[in-house]
This record gives sequence, structure tokens and C-alpha cells, in this order.
Amino acid sequence: MNMHTGNVTAPPQPRNMNELGLSMVMMRDILLKTMFRMNLDQVSEISRVCCVSVAIAQELIDLARTQKLVEATGTLHANSGGEMGYQLSDAGKARALDALSQSEYYGAMPVPLATYEEQTKRQSIRNIQITRDALIGAMGHLILPDELLDHLGPAVGSGRSILMYGPPGNGKSSISNGIRDAIGDKIFVPRAIEYSGQVITVYDPIVHTKATEQEDDPNSLRRNASRYDARYVHCERPTVITGGELSLSMLDLNYNPTARTYTAPLQMKASGGVFIVDDLGRQEEPPQALINRWIVPLEMNYDILALQSGEKFVVPFDTLVIFSTNFHPNEIFDGAALRRIFFKIKIDGPDQENFLKIFAMVARKKNMPLDETALLHLLKVKYPTIEYEYANYHPMFLIDQMIAVCDFEGIPYQMTPELIDRAWENMFVRDEKIAH
Repeated sequence: MNMHTGNVTAPPQPRNMNELGLSMVMMRDILLKTMFRMNLDQVSEISRVCCVSVAIAQELIDLARTQKLVEATGTLHANSGGEMGYQLSDAGKARALDALSQSEYYGAMPVPLATYEEQTKRQSIRNIQITRDALIGAMGHLILPDELLDHLGPAVGSGRSILMYGPPGNGKSSISNGIRDAIGDKIFVPRAIEYSGQVITVYDPIVHTKATEQEDDPNSLRRNASRYDARYVHCERPTVITGGELSLSMLDLNYNPTARTYTAPLQMKASGGVFIVDDLGRQEEPPQALINRWIVPLEMNYDILALQSGEKFVVPFDTLVIFSTNFHPNEIFDGAALRRIFFKIKIDGPDQENFLKIFAMVARKKNMPLDETALLHLLKVKYPTIEYEYANYHPMFLIDQMIAVCDFEGIPYQMTPELIDRAWENMFVRDEKIAH
């Protein structure tokens, strides 16, 4: 039975040990390491921590018992519905320590890469249907020209890469976040995946937000748990936002030599969601080098990662990548790179009419009364000095500055030409020589 959540088909729950898709040795070793590290002695606890059904946990215990690695303690736990207790034998402890020296990973059984690929297809970002209403709903707090939505809608709906460029302070980051909010459905993120005997952890509470499961009756948790493979976490579609700190090494598998396990790179954690590269051109690596790293994934929908051994393998690349830059694309990319980025959208400053709309909206939110004399002073005296270059961030900046002055002087919030002048001084720094 396939469970659907929204438009996404859930990963089916494995019915027995074989359906986990992992080698017997790996499953047995994870069981022993988990019992050893977490001091577990009951099947129900092992089932919860290893993210498998109680029946599979019992199968694993029985397998380890036939190999004399686990033994029944002969005690029934009265407080847990009379469950049998189990413990590691001396041979089991020795095997657990040996397994821990090879990899510290324990807990949730990983999902084999091939199984993960199937689930990625079921919940692909390229399957989402986005409507104009959803986009407007997610960006209702932004005042955007209609033609911008005409460009953004098809770009997001295609699940292909987008480059947003234009002068700073015009909401490129807010638009990126609006796109994330407009997508809105949920997917299943594996806690860890397995390839070639190596474990790669994927689920990251910093990146992934757990979906709230409906608890309609006391037994619902138990019921929900049995509806899909518990090795996955039901999450909002993820968003990873990076800025000037992004480096090429963050896009590779991260090997932890102490734990001897791998952590998925950022774009893999963003799988099924949105990866925002903000402020492109401010990273240490040149933008062209970053884009070259993305060329194959953007075109082919797969990425190539490498293990410590140098062995390379292919993983699905299912991410809507949004690049945002204050530079003109021709300054930072060659033609081949620009061809690879599917949509290029210029985000400009507002015209005077939209600037005034934004100004009025911010003033209303901040309880700042509008004053015609002060506004005329701003439009006729101040903006000519910067060739009428309006930016979306100006209203918030100017009004916050005036509020700060009023608070300091202990006067009611007000807008005057003098206050406009004081706020304006802080928005721009005069060019002048500083004597050292």
C-alpha cells in the first residue's frame, strides 16, 4: 500500500530484513554498535532507535543470537508489557568494538543509494505544480512588478536553475525565500544512505524541518509510524541558503576521520528543495569556478561524489538552484556557463510609484504617520542627488532611522524634512579623505 502525503508517494515500509536492502553484516554490526553505545536491551527500543519495525528488530536479534553475539537475559521487563531483555555476549561486545573502530555510525539503518534514488523520483522538485496564486500568496508582503511574476512562475515550475541579478537591496533574497514558501509541500528525507558499505548521513536538523504529523487519536503515533519507512523523516521541502562563505569543498562529501563516516554535501541535503547561492561573486572562489562545478548536475540531474578511497559514484541531483548576484552576468560568467543557467531574471529597483507604495506600506506597519512635505522633500531634494535610483530597502531604512531619532529625543513618531535629512546621511557615506 502506498501512502500519499500531498502529492508525494511515501517510501513503502520494509516488511522484513531483506527488504532493508543492506548486507547482513552491516545490519548486524549496526545492531551491535547501537546496543553497545546506547545500552539498549529491549526489542521495542531497538526498533525505535534503528528505525525498523519491531518484527525486523526481532529478526536482527535472532540473527545475532544464532551467531552467539547476543543472549537473552531471561528477565522480563514488567514496566514494558513483559518484554524479553537482551544483552551483548562477550563475543558481541568484542565484535561491537571492532565494528566501531571501522565506523562509529550506529542508530538508524541507512537507506541503500538505489532505494533513495527511487524515492527522489517520487518526490522530485520537477514534479511540483506552482500557480500564480501560490507565488503571489508567498510574496504578498513584497511589492513586485507583474512582469517579474510572469518570469518567476515558469522558472520555479520547471524546477530548473534561476539566476537573479540586479542592484543590491531590491529583495533578491526575499524573493528566493518567497519561492521556497510557495512550493509548500512535504517530502521524505533519509536519515542516512549507504553506498559500497559506507554510510553518508543526510538528515540535518539545521537544514530540515520535520513536518508535524496529525495526532488525531492516542494511537496515531503508532499508526503513523507503520505507514512508511521509518528510516526517512517526513519534512518540509528543504532550503539551503549560502552566501559569501560558500566554497567548493562544501559541495563535496565531508569525511569525518574520527567517526569514519561521511556527511552529505549541501546540495544533497537540499535535494527535493531549493539551494540558494546568495551574493554570487563575493565568495573566495571565482563565480565561474562555482558554476563549472554545477554544470553537469544542472544539465544531467545527477551529481558525482567521491569517497576517501577515490571511488566516484553518482547520486541524484534534484534541486532548484537559485543564484543571486549584484554583478551583471556577463561580468562574472562566460557564455557556456550562462547557457547552462535556464532562467535569467533581472530584479531592478522600483519605479517612483512602487517606491511610494512600499514607503506607505512600511510606514503603516511601523506606525509612522506620512507627511506630504517630508515626502516631497525626499523626492524633489534627496533623490535627484543619486539620479532617482530607488531601491526596495530604502523605505525601511529611512523610516527605521527616523523612529530611532524620535525614540532618542522622546518625541512622538513623525516625519519632517529635517528627520529625512538625518536618516539620509546614514544611508550613504560621503566620499572624503580620512587623515591617519
